[in-house]
Amino acid sequence: MKALVFHRNVPKYAAAMVAGSLLPGSGAKVGPLRLEDVDIPDLPGPDWRYVKPRLTGICGSDLSTIDGTSSRYFDPIVSFPFTPGHEIVADLVDAGAESKKAEPDGTNRVVIEPVLGCVTRNISPVCGACAAGDLGNCEHIAFGDLQPGLQCGFCADTGGGWSTMMVAHPSQIHDVPATMSDEAAVMVEPAACAVHGALAAGICAGDTVVVLGSGTLGLLTMAAVRRYTRAGTVIAVAKHPVQRHFASDLGADVVVEPGELPRAVRRVTGTMALGDGTITRLTGGADVVIDCVGSEASLADSLAVVKPRGRITMVGMPGRVEVDLTGLWQREINLVGAYAYGTETVTDDRGEAERRRTFDLAFELVQANDLGRLVSATYPLGRYSDAMIHAAAAGGRGSVKIAFDLRGEKERGRL
Repeated sequence: MKALVFHRNVPKYAAAMVAGSLLPGSGAKVGPLRLEDVDIPDLPGPDWRYVKPRLTGICGSDLSTIDGTSSRYFDPIVSFPFTPGHEIVADLVDAGAESKKAEPDGTNRVVIEPVLGCVTRNISPVCGACAAGDLGNCEHIAFGDLQPGLQCGFCADTGGGWSTMMVAHPSQIHDVPATMSDEAAVMVEPAACAVHGALAAGICAGDTVVVLGSGTLGLLTMAAVRRYTRAGTVIAVAKHPVQRHFASDLGADVVVEPGELPRAVRRVTGTMALGDGTITRLTGGADVVIDCVGSEASLADSLAVVKPRGRITMVGMPGRVEVDLTGLWQREINLVGAYAYGTETVTDDRGEAERRRTFDLAFELVQANDLGRLVSATYPLGRYSDAMIHAAAAGGRGSVKIAFDLRGEKERGRL
């Protein structure tokens, strides 16, 4: 079968760091990622299934890996060589001895929930997090019947979506409604991340909320904030015209460019500014900031505009950053992370709380907002270098989500 494979290769990883620093996404040309003919993975257990990816998205975490900027924190929870890709809509292949040779007809489509928790690893009893439905917090992502890997796409045993075949556990499989397009279905996994982040932000009725960053994750988070919380004014920070358009359409009341954020928060909240032009912060600020970028600059901006005892939720994946945390201390700000998904507590129309799987909420969000329209361009596997460069510069090129289209690929077919 065909697969994009990422090997452990320190010199090529270093070359990717250099190339990616000059042109984001270009680490794919010189780094450890290669398109290869590889063996179809073995099923890890009797209940596992083969799936054939149809569309697989390119995520910001994928780009950081390809460009050599991902944190060394992930080293113990990744196994090599791995095939990236965790935003996946696929065909579920019929069970049976010859299943890996079957050609699905597109009528049995599924979305993969990629987290590899206790159940997928055949660990019993499951850890406390998995027992509570909080799969993203599983304590056993390096143990059990699978090699280490926090998700499909980072585990050598499961494969990933940047391939013509991979494996999935029944607990990871979600049926796609016949009325949902492949483009909409491939948005379900990132939408689940956004739903979890929006609910982890602890938004109260009437809160002023800043969503910092309007790439794929930021736009999906805005939609989730509007659907699943009772936020008041939502301020979106968007750098590019296409992002500003979608931010307004998906629920932002105020859309500003990055340098305009402090002024916008002042106008909405009626707070004052302190500073001499070099260091500026607000005396009050937004109740909640959801950082969907995860950079040094975005965290500094978040700290500058959140109110005392406000809450910053990191939804975008950060790495090593150097940020002055004096304000965090002096203003008693809450800084929390929001990773992946599992089960959420949501309030229904009667004001009663209920627990629901994040992916169920994500399916609803995608369908309600027609989020398949955010898929701007697709590429075959053979053009992976072009795909990475496009994804890294998506906003500036008038795009949002870039994905690989596997629907024309065969197991032994063309590149």
